[in-house]
Amino acid sequence: MDFELVDHLVIGAGFAGLCAAIKLQEAGERDFVVVERGADVGGTWRDNTYPGAACDVPSQLYSFSFAPNPDWSMSFSQQPEIQAYIRKTAEASGTLDRFVFRTSVDDATWDGGAQRWIVRTSSEGATRTFAARTLISGAGGLSEPKLPDIEGIGSFGGELFHSARWDHDTDLTGKRVAVIGTGASSIQIVPAIQPQVAHLDVYQRTAPWVMPRHDRTYSSLEKAALRTVPGLQKVYREAIYWGRESYVLPFTKAPQILSPVQRIAAGNIKKGIQDPELRAAVTPDFRMGCKRILISNTYYPALDADNTELVTDRITRVTETGIVTADGTERPIDVLIVATGFHTTELPITEHITGREGHTLAAQFEEKGMSAYKGTTVPGFPNLFMLVGPNTGLGHSSMVFMIESQVAYVVDAVRTMRTHDYATVEVSERAERAFHADVQHRMQPTVWSTGGCASWYLDKHGHNTTLWPRSTFAFRALTRSFDVAAYVVTAPTRTTREVVPA
Repeated sequence: MDFELVDHLVIGAGFAGLCAAIKLQEAGERDFVVVERGADVGGTWRDNTYPGAACDVPSQLYSFSFAPNPDWSMSFSQQPEIQAYIRKTAEASGTLDRFVFRTSVDDATWDGGAQRWIVRTSSEGATRTFAARTLISGAGGLSEPKLPDIEGIGSFGGELFHSARWDHDTDLTGKRVAVIGTGASSIQIVPAIQPQVAHLDVYQRTAPWVMPRHDRTYSSLEKAALRTVPGLQKVYREAIYWGRESYVLPFTKAPQILSPVQRIAAGNIKKGIQDPELRAAVTPDFRMGCKRILISNTYYPALDADNTELVTDRITRVTETGIVTADGTERPIDVLIVATGFHTTELPITEHITGREGHTLAAQFEEKGMSAYKGTTVPGFPNLFMLVGPNTGLGHSSMVFMIESQVAYVVDAVRTMRTHDYATVEVSERAERAFHADVQHRMQPTVWSTGGCASWYLDKHGHNTTLWPRSTFAFRALTRSFDVAAYVVTAPTRTTREVVPA
């Protein structure tokens, strides 16, 4: 078999993969390849093109610190503008010549003899195999849509698609449409399509808390100032950052502090919905923050519209022409849109990565639970670095901040390997276990554990393996430099030196 030797192979070309490419190049690492199954950079923001798609983190913070954009049109950017920003940043970085698009990673296997990752990829029937010194996964947790397990859904005779795979060839005008789910995507889709459709059924399993969306358009004068006044954009970013960090205490230590915020969300219901019964149906029975807090000014009025029905009865099956609920009612529809989220607690990419002991990362996570040291490295998987890995998600701030922190850690690991001529670095089981235990201990008093809800943050065992239970600046401090003392390292001679007993 012919191998293409590379120093680093990066999986995914979203914010994480692009950041890794840029920072590797800045560190003098030029022998790398970024493999992306899509046709362009962007990841989540390339794929989620549904009507109304927008970010719920302010634009000034939801962007790279090293690539500020003074031309955001609004304080909360919409999908096309975010995707354009990612593309522009990629083009300006000079790294795109090492991106391989429309190519999927079929499997990545650690070869102990070669001390490299053997990565087999495919593109339109053609295969290509790389032998990489390090494997950096930027596949992310919002990359694989999760379809609902509903009897008969495959027999539906109309148009059916997931919100993350929007079918733009389907004209919704005058159609009877059903949306399953009331999460972050759904609350943007519903008001965007409600005026267009003849009738809209929204199927709600659990009502979310929805805060008002304090969005505004940047004036031309303000954008000119952001472009020309030294330090002004940094001031904007810092102010937004620290404002967001103020949520850490109520989320992680004192959920009762969120009570005034919960009253604001209740006021948003009252303002947007006139019908008392509908108000009661959309009022959550859990504490604010336990599930992801959503933002919208238009969701509740869309639910209150004459052509919309909120359905809270459990779905029992889908027929060829409609949806049947537990009360026996069948509602006829022409189009079925599933906005049921993503595989976040069982990352699909882990099924394709096989480590030192011959089992996949998915199998290890299934047996021991999804866990990684600093959300980045896993025992048994030398020279593997995960970006947006276990317990790195946020409920209050920008994932781009976390991505930059992790990438800095990975780049310093690569630098350490170069400096000391290490062939491999593998986090010790003791270090990983201690880190995981600390994270889960800190998770106990959080609103995600005590707020009285069942959320997608939790795995099948009820453990929160998704979110980070501390401040983002604490995570940045932990990832500022590569702590080789927590790792087992080997030299190119394959003699193993254990820095800390595993």
